[in-house]
Amino acid sequence: MFGKEKKQIIYMGSDHAGFEAKNKLKKVLESRGYDVTDLGSFTEKPTDYPDIAREVGEKVSEHKDSFGIIICGTGIGVAMAANKVRGIRAAQANNEHYAEMARRHNNANILTMGGRTTEFEDMKKIATKFLNTDFEDKKRHVRRVNKIEGGNTR
Repeated sequence: MFGKEKKQIIYMGSDHAGFEAKNKLKKVLESRGYDVTDLGSFTEKPTDYPDIAREVGEKVSEHKDSFGIIICGTGIGVAMAANKVRGIRAAQANNEHYAEMARRHNNANILTMGGRTTEFEDMKKIATKFLNTDFEDKKRHVRRVNKIEGGNTR
């Protein structure tokens, strides 16, 4: 849209354990002006979290300026699965400090959280911190992120 700032794109996903929290967080983010695409799960029926994590990872990888948020029982399984997608740096964060450091030092592009382990009010704070923190583009951080990506190791 001419004359308007482009909305930040967020791809969201969850398994059955994160379904309720994902839906609530999606509404919060949309009310704050984010362009949120929900990639499932769309029910509380048991869902295989690696499938959802892969789909979110692929979308974030395709759209370089986007972010992802995935919620499962603990946030651990979806982080492991999403990190299998090339170009993804998914970080599980259970507090604002972890979310900030994941962005600031590691240029994380997907946040994962636990629907069974993190209170919803904390999730809102964690997601806000993650989405509002910029990568600290210092030489040492760039070098380290390049190593994560399998690039230049010097």
